[in-house]
Amino acid sequence: MRIKVINPNTLELMTVGINETVKMVARSDTEFVTVNPPKGPVSIEGMYDGYLAATHVIKEVLQEKGKFDAYVIACYGDPGLDAVREISEVPVIGICEASLHIASLLAPNFSIISVIPRVIIPLQQLVAKYGLAQRLASIRVTNLSVEEFAQDLAAGQKALLDEGRKAVMEDRAESLLLGCAGMAGLDQVMEKELGVPVIDGVAAAVKLAEALVDLGKRTSKINTYKYPEKKEFKGMEEIFQP
Repeated sequence: MRIKVINPNTLELMTVGINETVKMVARSDTEFVTVNPPKGPVSIEGMYDGYLAATHVIKEVLQEKGKFDAYVIACYGDPGLDAVREISEVPVIGICEASLHIASLLAPNFSIISVIPRVIIPLQQLVAKYGLAQRLASIRVTNLSVEEFAQDLAAGQKALLDEGRKAVMEDRAESLLLGCAGMAGLDQVMEKELGVPVIDGVAAAVKLAEALVDLGKRTSKINTYKYPEKKEFKGMEEIFQP
């Protein structure tokens, strides 16, 4: 099978880290391509960034449509996820949604550890959208930006451990989720230190993508995710036409 993993921001250093995680968890017979768009925000840390990045995620899917068996959107805000499901018959997995469902199979609740304070409300809204608000113990942040994480993984790891320990001890979280694709690969160290399941969204999404392809499942096209109605797109590039 072929899986395209899309880092929706333009930070190539993060794309390299995501690719390393995919390489570690993907099956030997899975061919994968990890990319980031050439244009857009260098990091995604709010709704404005997310909406802008979503347009480039759509382009990444449309320009190579039919060449992949599944897509993974490697940003914890899952930007463009529903829109891409409308234009794709093959499975499309967001790393937030994937990690939430995996955690729910392993523990009665979870805490998300993410980057800066402004992401807390959007993440709460996303968890509620996915129907898992009752399983959310807390959302904690490291106060490190996405770029700071990418540039200093050691500092990021320390901050994650500090906040993860608080989530377990103070919020009674029984599993933890890494709330940024830039944290990919840090789950094993945290799990060993904290003694609870720690879910890396990138790894979770790749394995779920493989499973759905193996099962022969495709995106439902009966109503909500059916292809967009044909209409004129004024002043927009042809690439946006599904």
